[in-house]
Amino acid sequence: MHLLNRILTAVVLIPIVLVLVLRAPIPVVALVAALVALLAVQELLKLAESYGIRPFHWPTYVFVGLFFLFLAIGPGNSKPLLTTAIFVYTAGFAAAVAPFVFLSIGMKRPALDTGFPAAMVSTFAFTYIALPLGFLVQIRQQWSGAFLLLYLLLIVWAGDIFAYFVGRSLGRHLMSPRISPKKTWEGALASLLASLVVGMLLYNYAMPISSALLNAHLIERPDGFFALQKPPLWPTLLLSAAINVAAQLGDLVESLIKRGAGVKDSGTILPGHGGMLDRIDALLFAAPVLWYYAAWRVMQ
Repeated sequence: MHLLNRILTAVVLIPIVLVLVLRAPIPVVALVAALVALLAVQELLKLAESYGIRPFHWPTYVFVGLFFLFLAIGPGNSKPLLTTAIFVYTAGFAAAVAPFVFLSIGMKRPALDTGFPAAMVSTFAFTYIALPLGFLVQIRQQWSGAFLLLYLLLIVWAGDIFAYFVGRSLGRHLMSPRISPKKTWEGALASLLASLVVGMLLYNYAMPISSALLNAHLIERPDGFFALQKPPLWPTLLLSAAINVAAQLGDLVESLIKRGAGVKDSGTILPGHGGMLDRIDALLFAAPVLWYYAAWRVMQ
């Protein structure tokens, strides 16, 4: 039953996510990312309570919401180099002031020994959840941004699917039994190989896929990949491997947080998948890897 719920939820959500990623305007992408971030942050703050911490709920939601509001009304259709620069300034400033904002709020608490832990959790929630999802919004603003996000999602999803099924059927050597008892090295290797294969296929068929999406009116021309000359294959394979490893680490890190809190899932919002944080944990580590590549590419 759990597996059936997992498959049905994926069947419903995947087309919605793909249409949003490919077709939605930047403000809509930022709004959806904000909603996902707020749901995941709410779950993380709930987990923090299991550690004996009393988090700042509403101040954290407001801080995260304002960050995505700026992304939604920011540079719009400006050149990718400008959007990248503005995002870096905004994200850097927000990350720098977050500790001071939440520590200042903590000074108003009657029990002063609760202020510092609560401020740490709120700052962590912003940098762990909101910033990576902000990276996804900013990637979407780049040249070939929709194709890059499609590449990221397929790399992560392929790795996750193969890790799950190969690990269940063939897995014998446990990777981290204390943190995630069901993860195996066989599943991790299958995940890596699947990501490499998907990355190679997307590299070889980037132009036909982009043309098909353009003809189906799912993307605009700047959002696809239409370069006449392809870059070498090996950087794409390295990038695919780096994204896969980051995604697997992201999954393990969230498992560590849940294991310490004594829970199996971060929430129950997605049948068969647990909470929103359970669903995006891999993307939270993988998104910065792709963003760095996209930002480096813009600078060339």
